[in-house]
Amino acid sequence: MKLDRTTVWSLARGWLAAVLVVAGFAVASAPAGAASFQPLEIVTKNGVQVFSVEMATTDEEKQTGLMYRKELADGKGMLFDFNPEQEVSMWMKNTYVSLDMIFIRADGRILRIAENTEPLSTKIISSKGPARAVLEVVAGTAQKYGIRPGDRVGHALFGSK
Repeated sequence: MKLDRTTVWSLARGWLAAVLVVAGFAVASAPAGAASFQPLEIVTKNGVQVFSVEMATTDEEKQTGLMYRKELADGKGMLFDFNPEQEVSMWMKNTYVSLDMIFIRADGRILRIAENTEPLSTKIISSKGPARAVLEVVAGTAQKYGIRPGDRVGHALFGSK
């Protein structure tokens, strides 16, 4: 079968359009906000628990956080950097997944854990003291792994890892 230029160009445009649609779908379905994943460790008396966390460092990333997500896998989370250490307030507005919020001091020690937060709530959740960062993980994680205030978090934000 012999194809003329017009036919070849028409087929090429069709393929290009299909590739652009697939690429556009992949970008549109990716989570908004923070996209760089980093390892984070929490040393508990039960052992070391390793997480893969998205970083929320810009104001936009911190404001959006895990909003609009329908699921969060075990071992995944989001780490919010609030440098310098300060009193931090969070909420669950537009957040569909119940979370454990782990408030972490500048020295990498866990200050407080707000467990099993209420999805879609505008109730303020406070660090109740100065915190450098907040780690959000799926609800039940702290209890499952025995994570407690005073445990040490290993990550570059705290001068380790």
